[in-house]
Amino acid sequence: MISPTTFRRVLFSILGLSLAIYACTAHAEETPAKTNEVQIKDITLKVPASWKSAPPSNNLRLAQFEIPAVEGDKEPAELVISSFGGTGGGTSANITRWIGQFASEGRKVKVTQGETKEGKYVFADINGTYNKSIGPPFLRKTEAVPDSQMLGVILAIEGKPYYFLKLTGPKKTVASVLDSFRASFGANAKDEKPFEQ
Repeated sequence: MISPTTFRRVLFSILGLSLAIYACTAHAEETPAKTNEVQIKDITLKVPASWKSAPPSNNLRLAQFEIPAVEGDKEPAELVISSFGGTGGGTSANITRWIGQFASEGRKVKVTQGETKEGKYVFADINGTYNKSIGPPFLRKTEAVPDSQMLGVILAIEGKPYYFLKLTGPKKTVASVLDSFRASFGANAKDEKPFEQ
């Protein structure tokens, strides 16, 4: 049987440890992750320092980044920035095309719109089984990748071509950077409204 004195000591030790853990967690939440400012033609992104810039893998890409996989995911995620001149085929057509890159069974889609200092944007959050492109785009070969997520943004700057930001990868990894991705181009989920085509 534990004596009252020993019980009090154990209780105070547990309380002290809990407070220390809380203080460390609160401090970690208040400390923003380090970001790098990246100029890509007409837009400026603030991306986390952990996102590795890589040379564009084809001439349709202006820039690309690799996002490290979180625990439990084997593959990293990838952010690609593109611009094709003009509206790139239109907002609705591109959103429809992105949705079509996921198998219809089990697919979840949320599309919103908002505005930042960079310009107006449409934000698509799609998850399910992604039909990932394999090899050169003209071959149209794909591989089904379950538990995937895509965050797609169409950014319209007045008097400039549309910019397309497309972040794809394993669902856990992509979901873990959802807020960082929004913040990279100045967006805020609280200010977004449902997208009306």
